Amino acid sequence: MDRHVEAFLEMLVAERGAARNTLLAYQSDLDDLSAHLGGGIAGASAESLRGYMGALAGSGLAARTQARRLSAVRQFFRFLVREEVRADDPTELLDSPRLPRSLPKYLSEAEVDALLEAARSRPPAQALALTAALEILYATGMRVSELLGLPRSALSGDAVVLLIRGKGGRERIVPLSDAARDAAAALAGGRRDRWLFPGRPARQAMTRQGFALTLKQAALAAGIDPARVSPHVLRHSFASHMLARGADLRSLQLLLGHADIATTQIYTHVLAERLQRLVEAHHPLARAGGADPAGA
Repeated sequence: MDRHVEAFLEMLVAERGAARNTLLAYQSDLDDLSAHLGGGIAGASAESLRGYMGALAGSGLAARTQARRLSAVRQFFRFLVREEVRADDPTELLDSPRLPRSLPKYLSEAEVDALLEAARSRPPAQALALTAALEILYATGMRVSELLGLPRSALSGDAVVLLIRGKGGRERIVPLSDAARDAAAALAGGRRDRWLFPGRPARQAMTRQGFALTLKQAALAAGIDPARVSPHVLRHSFASHMLARGADLRSLQLLLGHADIATTQIYTHVLAERLQRLVEAHHPLARAGGADPAGA
């Protein structure tokens, strides 16, 4: 491995608490650049990097994948400048790929209710775990990695909040609903496992794949297309429903654990819909059928 890339990855661990999957993604992106340039990426020129981005676009690679690779390259060269390996940043004038606007996919409140009802109807052992997982995810907006990493003691007693360790080791506190606490207590009662959601074997936490499978089964039982249901869709559902019911973006940022409020702003479509309803309900000129208030 290139020694500069190795130092960059070590920095990601030491300063940002980057997870293994994050490191592998950065390494893969930088390896791709190295393969294109024939090695020696630390000395790359702006022109050669522009050629690399053009090659990515010409290969038909999705715009989001191009943007992710450019982000990895930019962070690498900023690191080199900071460490005085280079005096200049050749990525400064590179154009970012134009990304299509996409709205977060989420379920309706009725669909979440149906999913919870289906979870309660699963075989007893599966029902306890799946119901607790859904209640906690929907009550807190947690990431699935945060959920499955919860120790059994995390929701013990009468705790009304939950301390979550998120990306980069950042901690945040989220309130718990009564339903989430009750479901977790029912799941953890009488057990001595380390994890709230144990896997097979029980000494290990449940895997994402195992949880995703049971979630898809519940979706089928609820009459919802399984392709529309995932842990991240539940996170989007939590955020969208919170905003629709009056939460503000700054509070939502704290609950979701976003480092930058710009990330939270993907949900502004919900705010726009809410504002439109407010205008239609309260503006003096917003009359049924667009009728003129003077009757003209």
